[in-house]
Amino acid sequence: MLPTKFLLAAIAVALLYSFTNFQPPKNKVSVWLTKADSSVLLQQQKTNLHFTNSANASLTVIAVDAAQKYQTIDGFGFTLTGGSAALINRLNTNSKKQLLQELFGNKNNAIKISYLRISIGASDLNSEVYSYNDLPANETDTSLSKFSLSKDTTDVLPLLKEIVAINPSINIMGSPWSAPAWMKSNGNSMGGSLLPRYYTVYANYFVKYLQAMQANGINLNAITIQNEPQHGGNNPSMIMSAGEQALFIKNHLGPAFAKAGIKTKIIIWDHNCDNPEYPISILNDAAARQYIYGAAFHLYAGAINALSVVQQQHPDKAIYFTEQWTWAKGSFGGDLKWHTQNVIIGALRNWSRTALEWNLANDATFNPHTPGGCTECKGALTITNTVTRNVAYYIIAHAAKFIPPGAVRIASTEANNLYTVACLTPNGTKVLLVLNSNSSAANFAIQFNNQTTVAQQPANSVATYTWQ
Repeated sequence: MLPTKFLLAAIAVALLYSFTNFQPPKNKVSVWLTKADSSVLLQQQKTNLHFTNSANASLTVIAVDAAQKYQTIDGFGFTLTGGSAALINRLNTNSKKQLLQELFGNKNNAIKISYLRISIGASDLNSEVYSYNDLPANETDTSLSKFSLSKDTTDVLPLLKEIVAINPSINIMGSPWSAPAWMKSNGNSMGGSLLPRYYTVYANYFVKYLQAMQANGINLNAITIQNEPQHGGNNPSMIMSAGEQALFIKNHLGPAFAKAGIKTKIIIWDHNCDNPEYPISILNDAAARQYIYGAAFHLYAGAINALSVVQQQHPDKAIYFTEQWTWAKGSFGGDLKWHTQNVIIGALRNWSRTALEWNLANDATFNPHTPGGCTECKGALTITNTVTRNVAYYIIAHAAKFIPPGAVRIASTEANNLYTVACLTPNGTKVLLVLNSNSSAANFAIQFNNQTTVAQQPANSVATYTWQ
Protein backbone atom coordinates (compact mmCIF):
# COMPACT_ATOMS: atom_id res chain seq x y z
CA MET A 1 0.00 0.00 0.00
CA LEU A 2 1.29 3.44 -0.96
CA PRO A 3 2.18 5.85 1.86
CA THR A 4 -0.49 8.48 2.44
CA LYS A 5 1.63 11.36 1.06
CA PHE A 6 2.15 9.50 -2.25
CA LEU A 7 -1.55 8.61 -2.45
CA LEU A 8 -2.55 12.24 -1.95
CA ALA A 9 -0.02 13.35 -4.56
CA ALA A 10 -1.43 10.86 -7.08
CA ILE A 11 -4.96 12.08 -6.45
CA ALA A 12 -3.83 15.69 -6.89
CA VAL A 13 -2.18 14.88 -10.22
CA ALA A 14 -5.29 13.07 -11.41
CA LEU A 15 -7.51 15.99 -10.43
CA LEU A 16 -5.18 18.48 -12.10
CA TYR A 17 -5.23 16.40 -15.29
CA SER A 18 -9.01 16.21 -15.28
CA PHE A 19 -9.42 19.97 -14.81
CA THR A 20 -6.80 20.99 -17.38
CA ASN A 21 -8.30 18.63 -19.95
CA PHE A 22 -11.92 19.54 -19.18
CA GLN A 23 -14.05 20.28 -22.27
CA PRO A 24 -17.40 22.03 -21.88
CA PRO A 25 -20.30 19.80 -22.80
CA LYS A 26 -21.30 20.21 -26.43
CA ASN A 27 -24.97 19.66 -25.64
CA LYS A 28 -25.35 22.95 -23.74
CA VAL A 29 -28.05 25.34 -25.02
CA SER A 30 -27.75 29.08 -24.40
CA VAL A 31 -30.96 31.12 -24.20
CA TRP A 32 -31.54 34.84 -24.87
CA LEU A 33 -34.94 36.29 -23.96
CA THR A 34 -37.11 39.36 -24.57
CA LYS A 35 -40.55 39.73 -22.98
CA ALA A 36 -43.43 41.64 -24.52
CA ASP A 37 -43.86 43.67 -21.33
CA SER A 38 -40.24 44.85 -21.85
CA SER A 39 -39.20 43.68 -18.36
CA VAL A 40 -36.52 41.50 -20.01
CA LEU A 41 -34.68 42.81 -23.07
CA LEU A 42 -32.33 40.57 -25.04
CA GLN A 43 -31.05 39.09 -21.80
CA GLN A 44 -28.99 35.92 -21.66
CA GLN A 45 -30.56 33.51 -19.19
CA LYS A 46 -28.41 32.26 -16.32
CA THR A 47 -29.67 28.70 -16.52
CA ASN A 48 -28.49 26.82 -19.58
CA LEU A 49 -30.38 23.89 -21.04
CA HIS A 50 -28.77 20.58 -21.99
CA PHE A 51 -29.67 17.96 -24.56
CA THR A 52 -30.15 14.45 -23.19
CA ASN A 53 -31.39 11.10 -24.46
CA SER A 54 -34.51 11.29 -22.30
CA ALA A 55 -37.86 12.43 -23.70
CA ASN A 56 -41.24 13.49 -22.33
CA ALA A 57 -44.12 12.32 -24.50
CA SER A 58 -46.55 14.80 -22.91
CA LEU A 59 -44.68 17.91 -24.14
CA THR A 60 -45.09 19.79 -27.39
CA VAL A 61 -42.03 19.06 -29.51
CA ILE A 62 -40.16 21.54 -31.70
CA ALA A 63 -38.04 19.37 -33.94
CA VAL A 64 -34.96 20.89 -35.59
CA ASP A 65 -33.46 19.05 -38.56
CA ALA A 66 -30.13 20.29 -39.95
CA ALA A 67 -30.32 17.76 -42.81
CA GLN A 68 -33.13 19.77 -44.42
CA LYS A 69 -31.54 22.94 -45.79
CA TYR A 70 -33.21 25.88 -47.51
CA GLN A 71 -31.96 29.37 -48.46
CA THR A 72 -28.68 31.03 -47.49
CA ILE A 73 -28.99 34.08 -45.24
CA ASP A 74 -27.55 37.42 -46.43
CA GLY A 75 -28.23 39.32 -43.21
CA PHE A 76 -30.46 41.32 -40.88
CA GLY A 77 -30.67 45.05 -40.28
CA PHE A 78 -32.31 48.35 -41.06
CA THR A 79 -32.60 51.13 -43.58
CA LEU A 80 -29.94 53.72 -42.86
CA THR A 81 -31.86 56.82 -43.97
CA GLY A 82 -30.25 60.23 -44.38
CA GLY A 83 -32.09 61.27 -41.24
CA SER A 84 -30.69 58.29 -39.31
CA ALA A 85 -27.17 59.15 -40.41
CA ALA A 86 -27.56 62.82 -39.47
CA LEU A 87 -28.76 61.98 -35.95
CA ILE A 88 -26.02 59.43 -35.30
CA ASN A 89 -23.40 61.89 -36.54
CA ARG A 90 -24.65 64.50 -34.03
CA LEU A 91 -23.74 62.31 -31.07
CA ASN A 92 -20.56 63.17 -29.22
CA THR A 93 -17.49 61.25 -30.36
CA ASN A 94 -17.49 58.75 -27.51
CA SER A 95 -21.23 57.99 -27.66
CA LYS A 96 -21.13 57.60 -31.42
CA LYS A 97 -18.16 55.25 -31.29
CA GLN A 98 -19.79 53.08 -28.65
CA LEU A 99 -23.10 52.99 -30.53
CA LEU A 100 -21.52 51.99 -33.84
CA GLN A 101 -19.59 49.20 -32.14
CA GLU A 102 -22.78 48.02 -30.46
CA LEU A 103 -24.67 48.02 -33.75
CA PHE A 104 -22.05 46.75 -36.19
CA GLY A 105 -19.18 45.32 -34.14
CA ASN A 106 -18.41 41.75 -33.25
CA LYS A 107 -17.95 41.86 -29.47
CA ASN A 108 -20.25 40.20 -26.94
CA ASN A 109 -22.36 43.32 -26.41
CA ALA A 110 -22.89 43.91 -30.17
CA ILE A 111 -26.09 43.04 -32.02
CA LYS A 112 -24.05 42.49 -35.21
CA ILE A 113 -26.17 44.18 -37.88
CA SER A 114 -25.08 42.58 -41.15
CA TYR A 115 -27.29 44.23 -43.78
CA LEU A 116 -28.17 47.87 -44.49
CA ARG A 117 -30.54 49.37 -47.01
CA ILE A 118 -29.83 52.95 -48.12
CA SER A 119 -31.71 55.32 -50.39
CA ILE A 120 -30.38 56.27 -53.82
CA GLY A 121 -31.03 60.00 -53.49
CA ALA A 122 -33.39 61.06 -50.74
CA SER A 123 -35.97 58.87 -49.05
CA ASP A 124 -38.96 60.39 -47.27
CA LEU A 125 -36.97 60.16 -44.02
CA ASN A 126 -34.41 62.69 -45.18
CA SER A 127 -34.67 66.31 -44.11
CA GLU A 128 -35.04 67.42 -47.75
CA VAL A 129 -35.90 66.00 -51.16
CA TYR A 130 -33.05 65.58 -53.63
CA SER A 131 -31.60 63.41 -56.37
CA TYR A 132 -28.03 63.36 -57.65
CA ASN A 133 -28.96 65.38 -60.73
CA ASP A 134 -31.39 68.15 -59.76
CA LEU A 135 -31.86 70.90 -62.34
CA PRO A 136 -33.86 74.12 -62.76
CA ALA A 137 -37.26 73.77 -64.46
CA ASN A 138 -37.15 72.94 -68.19
CA GLU A 139 -33.48 71.92 -68.11
CA THR A 140 -32.16 68.44 -68.92
CA ASP A 141 -28.76 66.77 -68.59
CA THR A 142 -28.78 63.61 -70.70
CA SER A 143 -24.99 63.28 -70.43
CA LEU A 144 -25.31 63.42 -66.60
CA SER A 145 -22.44 65.92 -66.52
CA LYS A 146 -23.93 67.51 -63.40
CA PHE A 147 -24.31 64.23 -61.50
CA SER A 148 -23.08 64.62 -57.91
CA LEU A 149 -23.23 62.78 -54.60
CA SER A 150 -22.71 66.07 -52.77
CA LYS A 151 -25.92 65.82 -50.74
CA ASP A 152 -24.70 62.53 -49.25
CA THR A 153 -21.23 63.77 -48.35
CA THR A 154 -22.35 65.50 -45.14
CA ASP A 155 -23.80 62.52 -43.29
CA VAL A 156 -24.50 59.33 -45.25
CA LEU A 157 -21.12 58.72 -46.85
CA PRO A 158 -18.98 59.58 -43.80
CA LEU A 159 -21.10 57.32 -41.59
CA LEU A 160 -21.06 54.46 -44.10
CA LYS A 161 -17.27 54.67 -44.21
CA GLU A 162 -17.14 54.33 -40.42
CA ILE A 163 -19.52 51.37 -40.52
CA VAL A 164 -17.54 49.62 -43.26
CA ALA A 165 -14.36 50.17 -41.24
CA ILE A 166 -16.01 48.28 -38.35
CA ASN A 167 -17.54 45.55 -40.56
CA PRO A 168 -15.92 45.43 -44.01
CA SER A 169 -18.16 42.55 -45.08
CA ILE A 170 -21.49 44.25 -44.33
CA ASN A 171 -24.03 43.92 -47.16
CA ILE A 172 -25.56 47.14 -48.50
CA MET A 173 -28.60 47.51 -50.75
CA GLY A 174 -29.55 50.74 -52.51
CA SER A 175 -33.14 51.73 -53.38
CA PRO A 176 -34.31 54.86 -55.24
CA TRP A 177 -37.47 56.65 -54.14
CA SER A 178 -37.55 58.63 -57.40
CA ALA A 179 -35.61 59.43 -60.54
CA PRO A 180 -34.57 63.09 -60.97
CA ALA A 181 -37.72 65.16 -61.52
CA TRP A 182 -36.71 66.25 -65.03
CA MET A 183 -36.81 62.61 -66.17
CA LYS A 184 -40.42 62.15 -65.03
CA SER A 185 -43.83 62.56 -66.61
CA ASN A 186 -44.99 65.17 -64.07
CA GLY A 187 -41.66 66.97 -63.53
CA ASN A 188 -42.11 66.48 -59.78
CA SER A 189 -40.37 64.56 -57.00
CA MET A 190 -43.70 63.03 -55.93
CA GLY A 191 -45.53 60.53 -58.14
CA GLY A 192 -45.28 60.52 -61.91
CA SER A 193 -43.45 57.92 -63.97
CA LEU A 194 -40.12 57.66 -65.78
CA LEU A 195 -40.40 58.99 -69.33
CA PRO A 196 -39.37 56.31 -71.88
CA ARG A 197 -37.01 58.73 -73.62
CA TYR A 198 -34.92 58.81 -70.44
CA TYR A 199 -34.69 55.05 -69.83
CA THR A 200 -31.11 54.87 -71.09
CA VAL A 201 -30.13 58.02 -69.20
CA TYR A 202 -31.62 56.66 -65.99
CA ALA A 203 -29.76 53.35 -66.47
CA ASN A 204 -26.54 55.36 -66.75
CA TYR A 205 -27.58 57.25 -63.59
CA PHE A 206 -27.51 53.93 -61.70
CA VAL A 207 -24.10 53.11 -63.18
CA LYS A 208 -22.68 56.51 -62.22
CA TYR A 209 -24.08 56.14 -58.70
CA LEU A 210 -22.54 52.71 -58.12
CA GLN A 211 -19.20 53.82 -59.55
CA ALA A 212 -19.20 56.96 -57.41
CA MET A 213 -20.01 54.95 -54.28
CA GLN A 214 -17.24 52.48 -55.10
CA ALA A 215 -14.81 55.39 -55.54
CA ASN A 216 -15.75 56.33 -51.95
CA GLY A 217 -15.02 52.82 -50.70
CA ILE A 218 -18.68 51.72 -50.54
CA ASN A 219 -19.59 48.62 -52.55
CA LEU A 220 -23.29 47.88 -52.92
CA ASN A 221 -24.31 44.23 -52.88
CA ALA A 222 -27.66 44.93 -54.55
CA ILE A 223 -30.02 47.60 -55.82
CA THR A 224 -33.77 47.58 -56.24
CA ILE A 225 -35.25 49.33 -59.27
CA GLN A 226 -37.81 51.43 -57.38
CA ASN A 227 -39.03 51.63 -53.80
CA GLU A 228 -42.76 50.89 -53.70
CA PRO A 229 -43.43 51.32 -57.44
CA GLN A 230 -47.21 51.30 -56.97
CA HIS A 231 -47.29 54.04 -54.33
CA GLY A 232 -46.95 57.59 -55.65
CA GLY A 233 -48.08 59.42 -52.52
CA ASN A 234 -44.72 59.63 -50.75
CA ASN A 235 -42.29 62.49 -51.21
CA PRO A 236 -40.20 61.45 -53.08
CA SER A 237 -41.87 58.61 -55.00
CA MET A 238 -42.37 57.30 -58.54
CA ILE A 239 -44.82 54.94 -60.20
CA MET A 240 -43.50 52.09 -62.33
CA SER A 241 -45.61 49.29 -63.79
CA ALA A 242 -44.36 45.72 -64.13
CA GLY A 243 -44.18 46.15 -67.90
CA GLU A 244 -42.16 49.34 -67.53
CA GLN A 245 -39.80 47.71 -65.05
CA ALA A 246 -39.25 44.72 -67.35
CA LEU A 247 -38.60 46.99 -70.35
CA PHE A 248 -36.21 49.20 -68.36
CA ILE A 249 -34.20 46.21 -67.14
CA LYS A 250 -33.94 44.16 -70.32
CA ASN A 251 -33.25 46.99 -72.77
CA HIS A 252 -31.43 49.52 -70.61
CA LEU A 253 -30.27 48.74 -67.06
CA GLY A 254 -29.12 45.15 -67.61
CA PRO A 255 -27.07 46.00 -70.72
CA ALA A 256 -25.67 49.13 -69.01
CA PHE A 257 -24.48 47.07 -66.03
CA ALA A 258 -22.96 44.46 -68.34
CA LYS A 259 -21.14 47.10 -70.40
CA ALA A 260 -19.75 48.82 -67.29
CA GLY A 261 -18.80 45.54 -65.58
CA ILE A 262 -21.17 46.23 -62.68
CA LYS A 263 -21.69 43.10 -60.55
CA THR A 264 -24.27 44.62 -58.18
CA LYS A 265 -27.39 42.44 -58.03
CA ILE A 266 -30.60 43.76 -59.64
CA ILE A 267 -33.68 43.20 -57.46
CA ILE A 268 -37.25 43.88 -58.63
CA TRP A 269 -40.55 44.86 -56.99
CA ASP A 270 -39.59 46.13 -53.48
CA HIS A 271 -43.24 46.56 -52.51
CA ASN A 272 -46.08 44.78 -50.74
CA CYS A 273 -47.06 41.12 -50.47
CA ASP A 274 -50.46 41.74 -52.05
CA ASN A 275 -49.19 41.61 -55.64
CA PRO A 276 -46.79 38.69 -56.26
CA GLU A 277 -47.97 38.72 -59.88
CA TYR A 278 -45.90 41.88 -60.45
CA PRO A 279 -42.48 40.24 -59.91
CA ILE A 280 -43.66 36.95 -61.45
CA SER A 281 -44.66 38.69 -64.69
CA ILE A 282 -41.23 40.35 -64.97
CA LEU A 283 -39.42 37.08 -64.25
CA ASN A 284 -41.54 35.38 -66.90
CA ASP A 285 -39.87 37.68 -69.43
CA ALA A 286 -36.74 35.74 -70.40
CA ALA A 287 -34.97 38.81 -71.76
CA ALA A 288 -35.43 40.64 -68.45
CA ARG A 289 -34.91 37.73 -66.04
CA GLN A 290 -31.35 37.07 -67.27
CA TYR A 291 -30.31 40.30 -65.50
CA ILE A 292 -32.42 39.83 -62.35
CA TYR A 293 -31.15 38.25 -59.15
CA GLY A 294 -34.39 38.29 -57.15
CA ALA A 295 -37.46 40.07 -55.82
CA ALA A 296 -37.99 42.15 -52.66
CA PHE A 297 -41.06 42.59 -50.45
CA HIS A 298 -42.69 44.78 -47.79
CA LEU A 299 -45.72 43.75 -45.70
CA TYR A 300 -48.03 46.77 -45.44
CA ALA A 301 -50.57 44.72 -47.43
CA GLY A 302 -51.01 41.06 -48.30
CA ALA A 303 -49.66 37.98 -46.50
CA ILE A 304 -46.07 36.90 -45.97
CA ASN A 305 -46.55 33.64 -47.90
CA ALA A 306 -46.55 35.74 -51.11
CA LEU A 307 -42.77 35.36 -50.95
CA SER A 308 -43.17 31.61 -51.41
CA VAL A 309 -45.57 32.14 -54.30
CA VAL A 310 -42.81 33.90 -56.23
CA GLN A 311 -40.14 31.42 -55.10
CA GLN A 312 -42.23 28.48 -56.29
CA GLN A 313 -42.66 30.05 -59.73
CA HIS A 314 -38.98 30.99 -60.01
CA PRO A 315 -36.96 28.89 -57.53
CA ASP A 316 -33.64 30.00 -59.01
CA LYS A 317 -34.26 33.62 -57.97
CA ALA A 318 -33.53 35.04 -54.51
CA ILE A 319 -36.18 36.47 -52.19
CA TYR A 320 -35.64 39.51 -49.96
CA PHE A 321 -37.64 41.20 -47.22
CA THR A 322 -36.57 44.85 -47.25
CA GLU A 323 -38.91 47.03 -45.20
CA GLN A 324 -41.43 47.16 -42.37
CA TRP A 325 -42.03 50.09 -40.03
CA THR A 326 -42.96 50.14 -36.37
CA TRP A 327 -45.65 52.71 -35.68
CA ALA A 328 -45.17 55.68 -33.36
CA LYS A 329 -48.46 54.74 -31.63
CA GLY A 330 -47.80 51.01 -31.53
CA SER A 331 -47.10 49.02 -28.37
CA PHE A 332 -43.79 47.36 -27.59
CA GLY A 333 -45.41 43.99 -27.01
CA GLY A 334 -47.72 44.09 -30.00
CA ASP A 335 -44.94 45.08 -32.37
CA LEU A 336 -42.46 42.60 -30.88
CA LYS A 337 -44.85 39.72 -31.48
CA TRP A 338 -46.21 40.75 -34.90
CA HIS A 339 -42.84 41.64 -36.41
CA THR A 340 -41.09 38.57 -35.00
CA GLN A 341 -43.84 36.34 -36.34
CA ASN A 342 -44.01 37.96 -39.79
CA VAL A 343 -40.83 39.90 -40.57
CA ILE A 344 -38.30 37.54 -38.98
CA ILE A 345 -39.84 34.08 -38.72
CA GLY A 346 -42.42 34.48 -41.49
CA ALA A 347 -40.07 36.00 -44.06
CA LEU A 348 -37.35 33.41 -43.44
CA ARG A 349 -39.79 30.50 -43.53
CA ASN A 350 -40.91 31.87 -46.90
CA TRP A 351 -37.42 31.90 -48.44
CA SER A 352 -36.21 35.41 -47.66
CA ARG A 353 -32.46 35.91 -47.40
CA THR A 354 -32.89 39.11 -45.36
CA ALA A 355 -35.15 40.72 -42.79
CA LEU A 356 -34.86 44.51 -42.66
CA GLU A 357 -36.79 46.98 -40.53
CA TRP A 358 -37.56 50.61 -41.39
CA ASN A 359 -35.67 52.62 -40.15
CA LEU A 360 -32.56 52.85 -37.98
CA ALA A 361 -33.08 56.14 -36.10
CA ASN A 362 -35.12 59.30 -35.66
CA ASP A 363 -35.61 61.90 -32.93
CA ALA A 364 -38.29 62.11 -30.25
CA THR A 365 -40.75 63.82 -32.64
CA PHE A 366 -40.14 61.26 -35.45
CA ASN A 367 -38.06 63.71 -37.45
CA PRO A 368 -36.37 64.27 -39.78
CA HIS A 369 -38.66 63.65 -42.74
CA THR A 370 -39.43 65.40 -45.99
CA PRO A 371 -42.59 67.50 -46.52
CA GLY A 372 -45.07 64.71 -47.27
CA GLY A 373 -42.84 62.03 -45.74
CA CYS A 374 -43.71 59.60 -42.95
CA THR A 375 -44.56 61.42 -39.70
CA GLU A 376 -45.19 58.33 -37.54
CA CYS A 377 -42.36 55.95 -38.47
CA LYS A 378 -40.59 54.89 -35.27
CA GLY A 379 -36.90 54.14 -35.61
CA ALA A 380 -35.08 51.32 -33.91
CA LEU A 381 -33.32 54.09 -32.01
CA THR A 382 -34.60 57.40 -30.67
CA ILE A 383 -31.66 59.79 -30.62
CA THR A 384 -31.68 63.03 -28.62
CA ASN A 385 -28.84 63.77 -26.22
CA THR A 386 -29.07 60.09 -25.36
CA VAL A 387 -29.91 56.90 -27.27
CA THR A 388 -33.12 54.96 -26.56
CA ARG A 389 -33.46 51.44 -27.96
CA ASN A 390 -36.96 50.80 -29.29
CA VAL A 391 -38.79 47.62 -30.19
CA ALA A 392 -37.33 47.28 -33.73
CA TYR A 393 -33.84 47.13 -32.19
CA TYR A 394 -34.78 43.97 -30.28
CA ILE A 395 -36.77 42.45 -33.18
CA ILE A 396 -33.69 42.53 -35.39
CA ALA A 397 -31.18 41.81 -32.60
CA HIS A 398 -32.75 38.44 -31.80
CA ALA A 399 -31.75 37.30 -35.28
CA ALA A 400 -28.74 39.46 -36.27
CA LYS A 401 -26.74 38.76 -33.12
CA PHE A 402 -26.82 35.00 -33.68
CA ILE A 403 -27.34 34.37 -37.42
CA PRO A 404 -24.47 35.70 -39.57
CA PRO A 405 -24.41 35.98 -43.36
CA GLY A 406 -23.69 32.60 -44.87
CA ALA A 407 -25.92 30.77 -42.40
CA VAL A 408 -28.50 28.43 -43.91
CA ARG A 409 -32.08 28.05 -42.83
CA ILE A 410 -32.85 24.52 -41.67
CA ALA A 411 -36.10 22.76 -40.83
CA SER A 412 -38.02 23.41 -37.61
CA THR A 413 -41.56 22.50 -36.63
CA GLU A 414 -44.23 24.74 -35.09
CA ALA A 415 -47.15 23.97 -32.77
CA ASN A 416 -49.54 25.53 -30.24
CA ASN A 417 -48.80 29.20 -31.06
CA LEU A 418 -45.07 28.57 -30.89
CA TYR A 419 -43.66 30.12 -34.07
CA THR A 420 -40.13 29.09 -35.03
CA VAL A 421 -37.30 29.41 -37.50
CA ALA A 422 -33.92 27.68 -37.32
CA CYS A 423 -30.54 28.25 -38.97
CA LEU A 424 -27.17 26.53 -39.17
CA THR A 425 -24.28 29.00 -39.02
CA PRO A 426 -20.98 28.59 -40.92
CA ASN A 427 -19.19 27.49 -37.71
CA GLY A 428 -21.77 24.78 -37.02
CA THR A 429 -23.84 26.57 -34.37
CA LYS A 430 -27.55 25.81 -34.45
CA VAL A 431 -29.85 28.78 -33.83
CA LEU A 432 -33.55 28.43 -33.04
CA LEU A 433 -35.78 31.49 -32.72
CA VAL A 434 -39.08 30.88 -30.91
CA LEU A 435 -42.02 33.25 -30.42
CA ASN A 436 -44.40 32.16 -27.68
CA SER A 437 -47.50 34.16 -28.53
CA ASN A 438 -49.58 32.49 -25.83
CA SER A 439 -50.77 34.40 -22.78
CA SER A 440 -49.23 31.73 -20.55
CA ALA A 441 -45.78 30.18 -20.25
CA ALA A 442 -45.08 27.33 -22.64
CA ASN A 443 -43.29 24.12 -21.71
CA PHE A 444 -41.93 22.36 -24.76
CA ALA A 445 -39.16 20.02 -25.88
CA ILE A 446 -36.55 20.99 -28.45
CA GLN A 447 -35.50 17.89 -30.36
CA PHE A 448 -32.26 17.64 -32.34
CA ASN A 449 -30.36 14.54 -33.51
CA ASN A 450 -32.56 12.22 -31.41
CA GLN A 451 -31.83 14.19 -28.24
CA THR A 452 -34.13 16.59 -26.41
CA THR A 453 -34.01 19.44 -23.98
CA VAL A 454 -36.98 20.92 -22.15
CA ALA A 455 -37.57 24.68 -22.32
CA GLN A 456 -39.98 26.82 -20.36
CA GLN A 457 -40.56 30.08 -22.23
CA PRO A 458 -42.56 32.91 -20.62
CA ALA A 459 -45.85 34.12 -22.06
CA ASN A 460 -45.67 36.62 -24.93
CA SER A 461 -41.93 36.38 -25.37
CA VAL A 462 -39.21 35.87 -27.95
CA ALA A 463 -36.24 33.61 -27.25
CA THR A 464 -33.18 32.66 -29.24
CA TYR A 465 -31.68 29.24 -28.44
CA THR A 466 -28.16 28.37 -29.62
CA TRP A 467 -26.04 25.23 -29.37
CA GLN A 468 -23.10 23.51 -31.02
